Order: sequence, then structure tokens, then C-alpha cells
Amino acid sequence: MKVAVCVKQIPDPADPGAIDPETKTLNRDVKLILDESDSYGVEMALQLVGDDGEVVLISMVPNNERNGLNNALAMGADSAILVSDDALSGSDALSTAKVLAAAIQRTEPDLVLAATESSDGYTGTVPEQVAELLGLPSVTFAKEVTIDSGNVAVKRQTEDGYDEVDCPLQPWCL
Repeated sequence: MKVAVCVKQIPDPADPGAIDPETKTLNRDVKLILDESDSYGVEMALQLVGDDGEVVLISMVPNNERNGLNNALAMGADSAILVSDDALSGSDALSTAKVLAAAIQRTEPDLVLAATESSDGYTGTVPEQVAELLGLPSVTFAKEVTIDSGNVAVKRQTEDGYDEVDCPLQPWCL
């Protein structure tokens, strides 16, 4: 099984950072770290594939920074795709989703994992946009995922507690 994991590299919250006065965007010429919520996705993917599968990381940054991605690779992921171009600076959520979806599509994964939202933007829309662009069904707020006999069981967090969703194993965005 091949699992693609979207990982975002964010400015270290311990670093106050700065806004670029010309572009009015966050100055990302600082060392980036792996978003903590994405580290959980990497760990979930590693547990799901065990020794018999492959975990591919997908990330996008404008400045070719690799620090956060290297940390995710050090966790045990097999490979990574980094999409980097100055033209990506200041990308909105939909532009980001289009870039990530194109990169994911090239990997032909059996499952796609993405955090609910990033710690630096909190839009929470990119994973759903990626799923829509790829034509994949999506299950949100997954806290626990198990795969057995061609089925995916997802325990998802809701305002009222937890729901359990059982789905046939096919490409999914979780």
C-alpha cells in the first residue's frame, strides 16, 4: 500500500517572524519546521503501511526550504516530493490545493492523509479542496484509521464525541 501524506512546513512559532512590507506576506526566509499536526499524519501513515508499504510526503514552499521535510523523512517516510517556486509565494488555499493535488496524482497513492488545518493559517480548506480536485471521497477529522480486509475504518472526532465510518479501501483523502 502506498500512502501520500501532505506535510506543511511552517515558520517556527518560537520565532516572531516578520511581514514583508512589499508583498504583505509572511517572510518565509527563515528556517521552517514541520507543522506538528502533520507529524501525526506521518506517524499514522507509517503505522498503516508497516514494513510492507510506502509513505510519500508531499510539500510545497516558495523558498526551497527542506528542514521540516527532512524531519518528516527522518521519522521513517520513504520519499518526498517538494514543489518549490518563487511564484508560489503568498498562494491562497485553492492554489495550494491545486499544486498539492497535481503532485499527489503523480504518486498514484492508495490513500491520502492530510491534517485538518495548519498551525499557521487555520483555513482547514486545503484537504477538502485536494480531495475534490482529485475526485476522491473524503473523511474529515480522522483520529484513528485501521485497514482490514479491503475496508478502511475511521474513527472521527465530532462536536458530540466520535463517529465511526467504514468505507471500502480505495483512494481516500483523510
